[in-house]
Amino acid sequence: MGSSSGTSSGSSLIQNSGSEENLQALRKRKRMISNRESARRSRMRKQKHLDELTVQVAELEKQNHHVLTSINISTQHYLNVEAENSVLRAQAGELSNRLQSLNEIVNANNTGTAFGDSAITVPAADLSFLNPLNLPYYLNQPIMASADHMFNEYY
Repeated sequence: MGSSSGTSSGSSLIQNSGSEENLQALRKRKRMISNRESARRSRMRKQKHLDELTVQVAELEKQNHHVLTSINISTQHYLNVEAENSVLRAQAGELSNRLQSLNEIVNANNTGTAFGDSAITVPAADLSFLNPLNLPYYLNQPIMASADHMFNEYY
């Protein structure tokens, strides 16, 4: 009995170790399947995130294009207004000079002297611009300033 109990306990150990090996192999296989599934889910999450980022990049590029277009339009509008302002400043300066000249002529006519100490009489025919009927003619004289001449360095 001694030998048979030794053998039976040996075969029981072999069976136990065999079933433990099977159990370990089963656990290992299960873990491997679980790891593969986890890796697959991780790849899917990464792909989904990448797709979301791609959509976001496209949307940001679209917004960027709209902003750049708006900036370009605003810059062009600014340059146009700046050119117009420069022309208007030049015209205002020219009109101011005209007004000053007219005031000097009127003062010279009223005082009987002109620029300096010498007395100059201005004939009435030269003052025809003071006639209210002739005033629109003198006011409609062209002013020579234009944007073409002022901004040559920009173009």
